[in-house]
Formats: sequence, C-alpha cells, structure tokens
Amino acid sequence: MKKIITLVGVFAVSISYAQIKFEKGYMITNSGEKKEVLIKNLDWKNNPEEFEYKQDGTSAIKNEGIKNIQEFGIEAGSRYVRKTVMLDQSSKELNQMSEHKNPDFTEKTVFLKYVVDGKAGLLYYENNKVERFFYTLEGSEAKQLVYKPYYSDYNTVNYNEEYKKHIYENLNCGLETKVIQNTKYTEKELTKIFTAYNQCSGGAVTNYTPANAGKHFFHLNIRPGVNFSSVTTTDFYGSTAEETKISKTSFRIGLEAEYVLPFNKNKWALFIEPTYQYFKGEADVVVSPGTYFETQVKKTVDYKSIELPIGIRHYLFINDQSKIFINAAYVFDFSMNSTINNGFKTVDITSGSNAAFGVGYKYKNRYSAEFRITTARNLKRDQTIMNEKYTTSSLILGYTLF
Repeated sequence: MKKIITLVGVFAVSISYAQIKFEKGYMITNSGEKKEVLIKNLDWKNNPEEFEYKQDGTSAIKNEGIKNIQEFGIEAGSRYVRKTVMLDQSSKELNQMSEHKNPDFTEKTVFLKYVVDGKAGLLYYENNKVERFFYTLEGSEAKQLVYKPYYSDYNTVNYNEEYKKHIYENLNCGLETKVIQNTKYTEKELTKIFTAYNQCSGGAVTNYTPANAGKHFFHLNIRPGVNFSSVTTTDFYGSTAEETKISKTSFRIGLEAEYVLPFNKNKWALFIEPTYQYFKGEADVVVSPGTYFETQVKKTVDYKSIELPIGIRHYLFINDQSKIFINAAYVFDFSMNSTINNGFKTVDITSGSNAAFGVGYKYKNRYSAEFRITTARNLKRDQTIMNEKYTTSSLILGYTLF
C-alpha cells in the first residue's frame, strides 16, 4: 500500500512539472526598463513576492522578485505593481480580533494586484491572514480602503467601515450616497463603484477582473464502478490465531458533489461522494489443523454500507479538453444490516473509517475514469477476539450532469 501511494505521488509531481505553462507577459525593472517575457501564471491566491519567467520558449527558467521589479503582468490577465503602503494587520478571526476600532497599520512593501485602472485605481492585497483593498487617485500613492471588524463592549462585533467615507470624499462623481452606504467590502461591489466613477469622470477605464472571477463552480457527477475488495479475518481460539482472506469483485455506485475553488486557475476542488457498496463472500477454513480440535468451518461476510468520502482534488491540465487529477479523502462508513460469521457465531459489523487515494483522467469536463485505493478499514471496532480488516481498490467511471 505504501509503495502504491508513493508511486501515485511521484506520478502526480512528474505530471505537475510537465504541465507548466508560461504565458506572454512583461516586467518593469527598477531602472524603468520594460522587458517582454514569458511568465509562469499561477493565478495566485495570495499576492506573490516573486515569480518565475523565461526570455522565450526555449530559454532557462529564472526567478525575479519584489526587490528588483516594480511591476509585472500577464497578457490578458493579472497586473501587479510594487507599492510601499500602510497595511492593516488586524485579524477578522474571533479569537484574534482586536478590541479597538483603529487599524493596526504596519508599513510594508508588497505587490498590489490591479482590479480597476483609471483616474481612480482599485488594487487588492491578500495573504494567509488579511484581505485588503487600496485605491489611487490620478497616480497618487496607494492608500488602504479601511474595513475592520472589532470587539466592542459586551462582546459584540462592530465594524469600522471607513472605506465608505473614502469613497464618498474621493469618488463623488455619478454615485448616490445610498449606493455608497450599501456597498460591501468585496471585489465585485467595489469594482462597480470604481468603474462607475471612472466612466463618469470621462477617462479610460481598464477592468482586470476576468468574467468568471470569483465564481465557485459546482458539479454533480454520477460515479459507478467496480470494487476489488478483500476482508481479512483473524480469529483467536485460545492461544491460536487463525487468519483468513476472502476476496470478491463487486459493484459500487456513487453520487459526487464537487466544488471547484475560484483560484489557482481552478486546479483545486473539494468533493463529497455518498457511495453504496456491497461485499458478500465466504471461505471454508480448517480450524486448529493437526490437533485434536481440528475442524472445518465456513466463514461468511455479508457487508453492505454507505461510504462517505470527503476529500480534496487537484487537477493537472494537459490541454483544453483533457486533464489528470489526483485526490485524497477521509472515508466515513455507515454499515447496514451487515454481519460476519466465523463458523461458530454471527456478529454485527460496526465499521470504522479509513483513507482513500486516487488518480484519474477527465475528458471534456464530462467523462472521467479513476483508479482508487484505500487503507484498511476495521469492521469490528468493539471486538477483541475477532479482528476484521476491509481493503479495496476501485475502478470508477464518471459522468458529469452539470
């Protein structure tokens, strides 16, 4: 099992490197020189501090970063500009939220991502802790649009919405007060405000937000397949342990809900897949062979359950129609009227949970095939004299309904 998991991991890493795509872009150095290059587009969730690029399709990969580059961008994609700003470090997490209204500003040099460019520019910064918007007016220094949740008296959460004041005082062309008051601190709503202002001001406006940016894609997939399963039973008769392995091929059917995350070029997804599986097998076993107590018994397993894998998936794009994926999941199991008989007594199955790992291929975002393996699942969590482990590998076909 460990060898298989290792091979899957090595295969995935190899494919990941093989599918690296560099896209047309540019960078501006500290001296002001603009260079046309190919930039590795990671569709960054967090604002980068460095990036990889190539001079052309055959040249070596190089690294550049915020120390030497004042701006870089990708053709028909994102644009980043280096700015030294006062960045509010306040947390929105309840257990780390501050008890005062004012921002916790720290000076920091970062790459800000352009959302809207024009007479008034809207820029964005995100790391693992904060999400902040900034604005510029006719080339001025970038200033933060302040929005801060904080604890007030009686452990209630209040909000510093100073960004609305910034908008009202600086972007007062074509915007009603009511519209500003109802504007939320989101990319979608702030983009509308800055676009409206720039259009009202009569200047050019560039919107860097893709049409599908921020969309969360949800898919529903039918997933029939074949299980190649084994139940290994270990029974203890006095000081003697008797181990038996029963293997069967059976049918499984699942219905998967997949949620594609809206960053990193839609390469990551979460999924949950309720699945019905049925294992029924038997074996003739000689107990205590070569002794006075030698006897032959029939061991039987009748195991039905609803499995509930909850996991994460990573897509590796080959071209516009084909992609490979790898996934890992934690599998909850709910057995139904299931029993094991060791030849002497029948006991109910009380199954545990286990892990699953898979690698697959998807075509035209519609058809898929996956090979999946699992770690051992204990079928008798509450027994000490019987020990049963269930393992399976599966070949799963898929059809995406939407």
